[in-house]
Amino acid sequence: MSSDNPAYVIGHITVKDVDLFAEYRAQVPGTIAPWGGELVFRGAKCCVLSGEHNHNDTVVIRFPDQNSLDGWFNSEAYQALIPLRTQAADMVLVGYSET
Repeated sequence: MSSDNPAYVIGHITVKDVDLFAEYRAQVPGTIAPWGGELVFRGAKCCVLSGEHNHNDTVVIRFPDQNSLDGWFNSEAYQALIPLRTQAADMVLVGYSET
């Protein structure tokens, strides 16, 4: 896998506290920008076409490469938001890299 391939974070989200989640969501862009990340999609589930999916919201963030994705997730700025994220929502974050 080349380090030049874009990498993505896909988040599956169930909001527990709307106000706290709004606070978390407002702070995330400032943590992804230094790593070249950009919001690709944020939306609410409209239907499940196959299988089970218990979360109601999804977010997709694109990074230039896997190193940038890893740098963002492990950065002090993002790690500082994790306690707020945990209070605000149940969230599964999955990293993907194009092959």
